[in-house]
This record gives sequence, structure tokens and C-alpha cells, in this order.
Amino acid sequence: MLKRTFKFVDYNGNPRTEDHYFNLTQAEVTELELSVDGGLTAMINRVVQAQNGRQIIDTMKDIILKSYGVKSPDGRRFIKNQEVRDAFAQTEAYSQLFMELATNAKAASDFVAGIIPAKEDVASDAETPALPGGSDAPSPA
Repeated sequence: MLKRTFKFVDYNGNPRTEDHYFNLTQAEVTELELSVDGGLTAMINRVVQAQNGRQIIDTMKDIILKSYGVKSPDGRRFIKNQEVRDAFAQTEAYSQLFMELATNAKAASDFVAGIIPAKEDVASDAETPALPGGSDAPSPA
């Protein structure tokens, strides 16, 4: 699970500092891997290599919103539904994260690595998706 803290001014002009959480379960990672030809990792690599800015943006938006959730008070559940996603997508915190990930391949790669289960938590040896990182990765156009 990845926790990110955002500082921004809300739409009433009030400064805010908020923590937001992102996570994909092994089941969700497997579903994403099997939902595209060649797996999610191969699809992300194809999009980045083709330097298709629109697809990079769509892919990052999808990954952000699929991984976003709210922890239940007892910590047993990570609540992810359309209402929770829509509420987050309407905040300046989402805007900040989206812009960071859509324009910085290293940040996007780090984000994806932070939301997927750790290798030791994975029951199978399946590859987990990761974005190509580093300064030589193309930025969306």
C-alpha cells in the first residue's frame, strides 16, 4: 500500500494537507495483467515506446483510479468503489498526482511499484507490472 500526502488549497481557498492511499491486490494485478494482450507490463512498454501521449495519460488515469481507496476504520477493508473514486478525482490532490505521473516516467514507475504487492507477498512467480523508469523514458507529448 502506498500512502501519499498532498498539500493544496481547496475550492474554498483553505489550505489542506491530506493523506491518500493507493493499493492493488494480487487479484487486481492478475486481472489487469490478463485484461490486455501480452499483459499490462507489455502494454505499458508498448505505449511508452510509441510515445503515445494520449494512451500514457489514459493508462495512468486508469491505474490511479483503480488503485485509490479508503481504509475502513478497523483496517480490514480497503474500500474502492465508484463513489470513492469520483470523490478523489474531483480534488486538487488527484490533479497533482495525475500531472506528476503523466509527466514524469520515474515518478510513474515508482508509483506503480508502490501500489503492487511485494514479491514476497505474491503466491505465484508472475511478473508484476512496472513502468519503464529513468530519465531516458519518454515524457508524454
